[in-house]
Amino acid sequence: MVDAPVKIRHNDEWINCKISIGDESIVIPPPMDKTILLKNIIDLQEKKNTLTFLLKDGTDIRIVSVEKVLFVLKHKILMKCSAYRLMAHFMSPAIRGGVLVTNALWEKGAIVVLKTDIWCITQNKQICIPLADVTGIEMTKRDVDGKPSDVVRIDHLENHDVVSSFILTQLSTLQILYNFLSEATAGITMEGTELGSMDQQIAMLVYSGMDSSTIQNMLQLSFKELDSAYGKLIGLNMAEVKEIRREIQLTAKGVRYITDATKSGTN
Repeated sequence: MVDAPVKIRHNDEWINCKISIGDESIVIPPPMDKTILLKNIIDLQEKKNTLTFLLKDGTDIRIVSVEKVLFVLKHKILMKCSAYRLMAHFMSPAIRGGVLVTNALWEKGAIVVLKTDIWCITQNKQICIPLADVTGIEMTKRDVDGKPSDVVRIDHLENHDVVSSFILTQLSTLQILYNFLSEATAGITMEGTELGSMDQQIAMLVYSGMDSSTIQNMLQLSFKELDSAYGKLIGLNMAEVKEIRREIQLTAKGVRYITDATKSGTN
């Protein structure tokens, strides 16, 4: 057991304590006074310095600590929790924005698929790919040691960039992994998603990084037409609101101010 200082959420407040992290369980002292078997954890999420894990009974545990403690805790959980897990080689990220990542290497570790995330881990590295950010999964070929090898390619968003990661293992296991990931990411299916030609153009221009004003001018659209297209993309869960742009017109007071300012500027 390793003792580690943390803050833990209990009865709507954060409590300072020391938890004991073992190979099979996590022991939390009073007032929570709870022993959590790692095999009863079914999901793990991390936001900044807060770790949240979900138990089979539906309860969740939230812990805040320093990066070193959270790294050890995540590793213990990921290697023993209830999840789809296999040993494999991975390269993540391998491609960013269509360009090969410089010095990207194959690393030997574990692939862990939980309810909300795919984790690629080694003794010194932990890479999390949220399932909600996955844009595509396919079986493909990748040159490994000078010969083409079967790999699973995962395309996903990372800081609004499209990146690709690769997983390499024996073909039979790779096919099982592909099938499992396809089921886990079934929500990204394109069935029932139909866009008109204009909506497709708008989606493509947004993907290219173009702002609303430029799109509006390029396609000769009114504000309402563009807003309607955006609403369709949002409704299909193909886009999300980044910011709300205000459209204003001057009141009589505003007009008078500009008129007076213009007159004084010409005198």
